[in-house]
Amino acid sequence: MANVVLEVKDLTTKYITRFREDVYAVDHVSLKVEEGKSLGIAGESGCGKSTLALSLMGYYFPPLYYTSGEIIIDGKVISGMKPDDVRKSVLGTEIAYIPQAAMNALNPTRKIINFIEDVILAHDPTENKKFIYDLARASFEILGLPPEVLQKYPVELSGGMKQRTVIAVSVILRPKVLIADEPSSALDVTSQKMVIKMLRSLMDTGFIKAMIFITHELPLLYNVTDDIMVMYAGQIVEQAAAREAVFDPLHPYSKGLMGSIIVPEAGLRDVKLAAIPGVPPNLKKPPAGCRFAERCKYVRAECKVTAVPLYAVGNGRAYRCILAEQVLREAYAHGQ
Repeated sequence: MANVVLEVKDLTTKYITRFREDVYAVDHVSLKVEEGKSLGIAGESGCGKSTLALSLMGYYFPPLYYTSGEIIIDGKVISGMKPDDVRKSVLGTEIAYIPQAAMNALNPTRKIINFIEDVILAHDPTENKKFIYDLARASFEILGLPPEVLQKYPVELSGGMKQRTVIAVSVILRPKVLIADEPSSALDVTSQKMVIKMLRSLMDTGFIKAMIFITHELPLLYNVTDDIMVMYAGQIVEQAAAREAVFDPLHPYSKGLMGSIIVPEAGLRDVKLAAIPGVPPNLKKPPAGCRFAERCKYVRAECKVTAVPLYAVGNGRAYRCILAEQVLREAYAHGQ
């Protein structure tokens, strides 16, 4: 049986506005990532992807608050830990995070090696600079980055090189889990390819055990991850193997998400683009029933009445819709 590196059980986190209103951006989310595997999380802007990424690290600061659920990394429960303990013994060593606009994470006034020294010394103040340099040099070489980068300032690096450097710094302490949040969105195609190749190599070289890759592009996840979860309004609405999620989505939102993206993959080139009408619900007062109901062309009266659970359909696949799998497939086949 494969070793589960990251397990999340019924995690709920919220934002509290200045008017003391609760916004449940992550609502009862559960997931598992096995060793050697990568999980993709997709959804439009505002669906809760980045909030989930922040929540998975177990490190909360206002206006984001932990509400309930468990986060377990390699058998260690990190949810509910004190912030100082999380910072010292979890971040960077158990789990690492590459944020959106990660290229701005580097200090422009310090060389890359000095930045790495700050990271390592924050975890172990006793380490000497020679050990840190040797570790950084070896790590950069394994990941295909020239050691000369260590002596450069961020301004001397191209966008793609900055992004790859941030990734290398993020995994310098060999975290078990890496979360990459839109790591290639601001790059040209060539740089994107290099970043994705580097991310793939992280598990091959043993730098990390598992990865979560977050983006709004389902086709990109197909080329990077083993499995995909689709988020909508703070909830997981579909989970499946990458190929199934991209080429055979079940949930109407997943179907709409794929239909709104131009993709070069064979079998999808002739699909007509179609926008998803409407806007996501207000999470200050989420609807009682299906959260996608107001935008769904397959909606029925019962969809708006009670909350919809995730229905398992076998082989690790599930979707959050009251319509039977057969009904959805027939509707899609007839172009309804």
